[in-house]
Amino acid sequence: MEESSPPLPTANKGKQESASAAHYAKKRCLSLAASLGEGVGYLKASVVGLSKKLTAKTEKEATDADLQTAKMQVQAADHAEDVKKRLH
Repeated sequence: MEESSPPLPTANKGKQESASAAHYAKKRCLSLAASLGEGVGYLKASVVGLSKKLTAKTEKEATDADLQTAKMQVQAADHAEDVKKRLH
């Protein structure tokens, strides 16, 4: 028996696969960028909150700093989630 070779891909099919792979890679890179941005947002919130807490003169100011830190972290997570939803 003679083995037949697999059909050769057409030029259009190869371009479509290449474009699909490029699109997938672009989405993954943008998703990674959103995750990194979220991490930077968390870091910024932590630094701002810690500095405000250290300079607080009253217990209320320290509590407000904690609340602001939590709020900033939630905003960073929400923003990253919105970006990722738009990608998919």
